[in-house]
Amino acid sequence: MENFDNILLFKTNISCEADKTAVCAMLRNLNGVEQLSVDLEDEDRVLRVVSATLNHQQIIKLINQHGYNCCELI
Repeated sequence: MENFDNILLFKTNISCEADKTAVCAMLRNLNGVEQLSVDLEDEDRVLRVVSATLNHQQIIKLINQHGYNCCELI
């Protein structure tokens, strides 16, 4: 059973498969990322990260440093 406290949701500007691939590759290199996905069909381009150790701010900082917009989806 998944612990919903460990699911981090973000609104992004990831707009194509190439961006999705780049962001996912970057996040897979982080210790603590258990699962991740980007929904390119959703208007908010939702990034979903499952991690018991990372927080929203850590992910936002990393994504923003690589030129993408990312904010916590509430």
